Amino acid sequence: MPTPSLAALPIRRLTPRDLTACADLSEDRGWPREEHKWGLLLAAGKGYGVEDPDGGLVTACVVTEYGSSGRPDLAAIGMVLVAERHSRQGVGRRLMRHVLTEMGTTPLTLHATPYGRPLYEELGFKVTGRAEMVSGHFTPGGRSPAITTRPATAEDISMILRLDEEVFGADRTHVITRLPAFSDHLHVAVENGRLIGYAAVWPNMDTHVVGPLAARDTETAKALITSLATRTDRPLRTDIDVRHDELLTWVKDRGLTSVAFNAVMTYGVAELPGDWTRRFAPLTVAAG
Repeated sequence: MPTPSLAALPIRRLTPRDLTACADLSEDRGWPREEHKWGLLLAAGKGYGVEDPDGGLVTACVVTEYGSSGRPDLAAIGMVLVAERHSRQGVGRRLMRHVLTEMGTTPLTLHATPYGRPLYEELGFKVTGRAEMVSGHFTPGGRSPAITTRPATAEDISMILRLDEEVFGADRTHVITRLPAFSDHLHVAVENGRLIGYAAVWPNMDTHVVGPLAARDTETAKALITSLATRTDRPLRTDIDVRHDELLTWVKDRGLTSVAFNAVMTYGVAELPGDWTRRFAPLTVAAG
């Protein structure tokens, strides 16, 4: 029986049961398997993919919606992958067009690598910013920020949710409430009993990723990174909005080095909602 053409293979919704296949696809393209991250994305978002008749996935991506259920204010697209043996055959473009149709008028955002950016621009996405990935062993030094940080408690979650919605510009309850289980450490910064920032660090292969990171100002962001760094011996990794040049200089002075730049792109909206001055790093570039 002849193998059906790629164009004839149906696009279907992925579920957490597809986690291993998604991780295999990541590995096929030379990415880390990132099963922990895939687990979160498939549970909190909507996965889309095409099954390969020979086994595994031809292509996959995840869409994470934010805002009111059924009428999201924003959706983030991430983990857009095509198996090496099926690359440059239009399957990624077909998957993205399917997602655009499914999302209708919902504003969209994604972080694009230089490799993927031309496709997204062809589809109508516009570059609205840049993020710099930095990684390395964090070495404390200099004057420590005089800001109180501590591990978050269950009583902090409601305040974290309020701050996150202010900073991000949409309700992310279904993702943020998963942070205590997903992350290894979740810390808050407080002043006079008021929450002024929060950040998590979560395991990804041999690193710990700092994100999300929302803070009143750069000094608060520094304090949160410092407090999280004391809890791990692994290299830290994070993606920082390049407009936060002071924080980028500071983390590089403490051992992190630049790894890559991604373009922050939007579709259907001129710029991201919320307050970028307090939004320092995403949970992951795949989910915003």
